[in-house]
Amino acid sequence: MGYKILIDSCGEIPQSLMSTGVVENIPLSIMVEDETIIDDETFDQKSFLEKVAKSKNCPKSACPSPEGYMKAFECEADRIYVVTLSSKLSGSYNSAVLGKNLYEEEYSDKQIVVLDSKSASVGQTLIAMKIVEAEEAGLSFEEVIAKAEQFREEEHTYFVLESLETLRKNGRLSNLKALAADVLNIKPVMGADPDGNIVQLDKARGMKKALDKMVTQMFKNVGNTEEKVLAISHCNCLERAEWVKELALSKGTFKDCFIVDTRGISSLYANDGGIIMVV
Repeated sequence: MGYKILIDSCGEIPQSLMSTGVVENIPLSIMVEDETIIDDETFDQKSFLEKVAKSKNCPKSACPSPEGYMKAFECEADRIYVVTLSSKLSGSYNSAVLGKNLYEEEYSDKQIVVLDSKSASVGQTLIAMKIVEAEEAGLSFEEVIAKAEQFREEEHTYFVLESLETLRKNGRLSNLKALAADVLNIKPVMGADPDGNIVQLDKARGMKKALDKMVTQMFKNVGNTEEKVLAISHCNCLERAEWVKELALSKGTFKDCFIVDTRGISSLYANDGGIIMVV
């Protein structure tokens, strides 16, 4: 009966992954003033960014309900893999686990696992791609999980944003004691620690220098990249993302590389002009 991969909508699905026919987004929602925006195929990034720019209040996000996950489990697949954004940043993981437990109380027809990506955006995407690779290689359910978990532990997430205010106001930077002042145009180079918390790795004066330092950090931490896939997501700044890609490719060789535009939740936290890089 096959398998299915559910990714909460913080994770972007490039065409190469969508074409497999086994991947589905589970939408989070975003509140801007009195409007609730569902982060599904109807999401309009341009309109969303305009609404955020006009809003006097910080937009908020809400994770999928356990019932939303349970409904997605009602499919023909008998092996289901759920990949959520970091449990340190959202309740999506806990909601998926609760949905799994509730579903299994009524049914016993499927094998279901919920994987905390300890990342976000294209970090989730790369884990889903590894699951597809392992499934297509004919591995067992347990072996696929082991491959995905091993990949997750070796994954590195980085980002540079024009502003960290949305993350800060929504409590996603609570573990950071100090950040550079926006007034000085200092851009922190951010990343995820092994548990999925946001950490500051470096900083630079101006966006271009910060992106350069981000790429330098990546090569310092990852080492040999020849068997790695470089994934870049951007919020309304394709030219900037292309520059990061070319910079990385000038410094090393990758198995593959792709660029995607951010979905709703990633757009919310990356803000206009933000870049996320995962390898």
